[in-house]
Amino acid sequence: MDFSLPNELEELGERVLAFVKKEIIPYENDPRWTAHGPSEELRRELTGKAREAGLLSIHAPKEYGGLGLSHVGKAVVFEAAGYSMLGPAALHCQAPDEGNIHLLEQVANPEQKERYLRPLATGEVRSCFAMTEPHPGAGSDPNMLSTRAERDGNGFIIRGRKWLITGAEGAAFAIIMARTGDDPNDATMFLADLPNPAFRIVRTLDTMDSSFMGGHAVIEIEDLRLPGDAVLGEIGQGFRYAQVRLAPARLTHCMRWLGSAQRAHDIASEYARIRMAFGKPLGAHEGVSFMLADNVMDMHVSRLAIRHCAWLLDQGHRASSESSMAKVICSEAINRVVDRSLQILGGMGLTRDTVVERIFRDVRAFRIYDGPSEVHRWALGRRIVERKWSNKSD
Repeated sequence: MDFSLPNELEELGERVLAFVKKEIIPYENDPRWTAHGPSEELRRELTGKAREAGLLSIHAPKEYGGLGLSHVGKAVVFEAAGYSMLGPAALHCQAPDEGNIHLLEQVANPEQKERYLRPLATGEVRSCFAMTEPHPGAGSDPNMLSTRAERDGNGFIIRGRKWLITGAEGAAFAIIMARTGDDPNDATMFLADLPNPAFRIVRTLDTMDSSFMGGHAVIEIEDLRLPGDAVLGEIGQGFRYAQVRLAPARLTHCMRWLGSAQRAHDIASEYARIRMAFGKPLGAHEGVSFMLADNVMDMHVSRLAIRHCAWLLDQGHRASSESSMAKVICSEAINRVVDRSLQILGGMGLTRDTVVERIFRDVRAFRIYDGPSEVHRWALGRRIVERKWSNKSD
């Protein structure tokens, strides 16, 4: 296994990082970055900057104007984009759109790709992925899915309730997961154009994170009528397609947040060099220098976990267990890095004079979405106990 990167990929990562530092970081105090994410006006301004720099949607398939980056390539580029929490929005590689681009590329038919994937991949529109439900519906346990799609002639009528649906406000279409049979494993994905009065945003939740465009919404789906050609892939294969989307999406979250952790560490490191305490710089005190050293080690391990899993995906492995491990390793390590960085900044860290406070709030949420750490540990532990665990990738 060779972890060295091609020169052109290293250069692309450096180019993205330079772009984020010069063009995107100055927007971090823009009032259009709201508690529910960047406004649509701000998003379009940021993507315009990326388009001018030739960096918009470079992860997308080549036939839609991207570079068709491998998973390892995404690891390099997305980490660089994540150096500002606005960077993924600028490059249009943010969640949930990046995951939906991957899903549509893998599953959609040619007509659906032209109708939905092309405008999404080129950054013309945003999308959402409607799977999660409030109690007693599907959360960490997808088999509790309660939204139902019933046959209506050649089409379907969908009824249900969703919540924590990222980016629903302002999305041009939704990918909806609904049960289409009585078997616990029988679910189907549907494509629905938005806005639609039958897909009603009840409210946008007030959450601790603020980097996702459109925030996180509660949705009532009331007699949503869709034609038969709105089915994404095959009827009854929704859970299988969800894995097609979720394993890489867990990993791309890790990539982007690793960039933000590096940013928090860099701010704390610079502060430790100049801030004096007890006759010498903060960084000269072991209590602080050890925290910086632990930061570097946590980021190093996270980077290795990401690139190993990305390499497996590029080799054609499903790598579901590896993506679970990477998600836990990275979300918890990144949380530690940002927490230490805030601690080093002391009172400054509690203020919004630096972006570390905002990063701290967002990365805390990362330990919950795309599967809480406990759920991934439970799934891995069950495989170990049932003797289904192997050091070879699945």
